[in-house]
Amino acid sequence: MSYKNASSTYKETKVKTAGQGQLIVMLYDEAVRQMTSAVELMQMEQDKREPGRIEQINKAVMKTEEIITELLVSLDFDQGGEISKNLFSLYTWFNKELVEASINQDINRILTVKNMLAELRNTWNTVANQSSADVPREPAVGLNIAG
Repeated sequence: MSYKNASSTYKETKVKTAGQGQLIVMLYDEAVRQMTSAVELMQMEQDKREPGRIEQINKAVMKTEEIITELLVSLDFDQGGEISKNLFSLYTWFNKELVEASINQDINRILTVKNMLAELRNTWNTVANQSSADVPREPAVGLNIAG
């Protein structure tokens, strides 16, 4: 089995066996990773930039937008109440900022969203770790965060 296949199989197994909170953390992890990639590409000196740099930046930003949209549509307003409403507003704002950042190649907007996503990730990680011992895991089906 090649390394790529082993890695893919590992990721797939990890997603299928993760609890709901862990899946949310995985989505945040990938969003932060994509934003880190976009920032690194934007910070490259002009002479070290690859020809497809803007395309790579836009691809990373778009992947983050897709992840945020997935988080947005998974909100449960009945059970989540005010928290869900606040997250909805925040996710909507994130996507708006990322669109503007992509159009204007604005690293500060990307950094702002990235930092806020990282904070939310840490909060969800704490919640997921606290509740994982209390709640039996049900396998996740139909979710692909591998990209």
